[in-house]
Amino acid sequence: MGCSKNLVDSEHLMRQFAANGYQVEHDAEVPEGEIVVINTCGFIESAREESINTILQLVEAKKEGRIGKLFVMGCLSERYMEELQAEIPEVDRFYGKFNWKGVMEEIGKAYHTMPADARLLSTPDHYAFVKISEGCDRSCAYCSIPLMTGQHRSRPMEEIIEEVRGLAQRGVKELQLIAQDLTYYGIDLYKSHKLPQLVREICKVEGIEWVRLHYAYPNNFPYELLEVIREEPKVCKYLDIALQHISDPVLSAMRRHVTKAETLALIERIRSEVPGIYLRTTLMVGHPGETPEAYAELLDFVRQVRFERMGAFSYSHEEGTYGYKHYEDEVPADIKQERLDQLMELQQGIAFEVAERLVGTRQQVIIDRAADEYYIGRTQYDSPDVDPEVLVYSDRPLEVGEIYQVEITAADGFDTIGEVL
Repeated sequence: MGCSKNLVDSEHLMRQFAANGYQVEHDAEVPEGEIVVINTCGFIESAREESINTILQLVEAKKEGRIGKLFVMGCLSERYMEELQAEIPEVDRFYGKFNWKGVMEEIGKAYHTMPADARLLSTPDHYAFVKISEGCDRSCAYCSIPLMTGQHRSRPMEEIIEEVRGLAQRGVKELQLIAQDLTYYGIDLYKSHKLPQLVREICKVEGIEWVRLHYAYPNNFPYELLEVIREEPKVCKYLDIALQHISDPVLSAMRRHVTKAETLALIERIRSEVPGIYLRTTLMVGHPGETPEAYAELLDFVRQVRFERMGAFSYSHEEGTYGYKHYEDEVPADIKQERLDQLMELQQGIAFEVAERLVGTRQQVIIDRAADEYYIGRTQYDSPDVDPEVLVYSDRPLEVGEIYQVEITAADGFDTIGEVL
């Protein structure tokens, strides 16, 4: 459950089960079998509720005899293990976020030492997520992630390249590079920003055709990365950079260590140095200190910058965070929801215009799956699961996982429609 970083963890654990002779299914519609493992999310209240509801549903399946053992791991149990053990005793065992070895020991199986790419991919065969680091050294007031993942830990570059080579040999063409803080990569291991060098090394791996960057941070941004995005043909003209807000008082209360002026300058420089880049960001409404004036400033910011891709969520008063200890959750829930709805309605209109801009252009499109009368794919500007798709019509069969040149003929809301050339 939760983010793509959790997904990578699950894929590694699935490979351990498979190595011990189990048949493994990911996200089964009707969970059945000897063992079910729930990898939980605990980031904000809504994610915790979803995780707990899933646990309770599987507890019922266990009572009905549809499953044998039920294990729970991940961020939620890392953070609230004692409470969960007391409140849901029907679960056979709770584990922390990274205790994969404990899961295997519980069922009397070996924990195998494996190559870096030893995962059972839950994604289509042609793309994969690659986690380049774990944890976060930032101290944002609202964020509980460091409480669950710990401090930032970069993976050695050689290990990542080994994983990428292994994935490429298995037919993976597209990589989504992920981390809690992508742009901090290398500071701990190499004492300097190493993301630009890492991306260049990944681009040298034969078989990899697209590389997409997720979860950058605006403070101390490594500007040499822009040269890599601009010059390397394999790097998608796409950057996911969470900005959260634009009002200086709110940014200060959030402990983001960046100002409005610095944020605007960063965006201008990114778009200037990488013409045509699509920016994805995440924004937050309802943080303590967000006055009506600060919220209006946020709306004006979105109107001005016109992000190609954007998500948003409401502030959640998270126990153990700086904000929980020092602020009151002062913005009422109904006001938070009203602000969130208004913000996303504004972005919807911008996103429709962004889709319209592609009409009449020719785009490289990777095919993700086949539908009844057309194929469904994505451009370099579209990350799986979170971004728009392209409905591709063709008078000849297309292969899933291959990249085709497509003429965009129409826009349909967020998505576009095209024909293979």
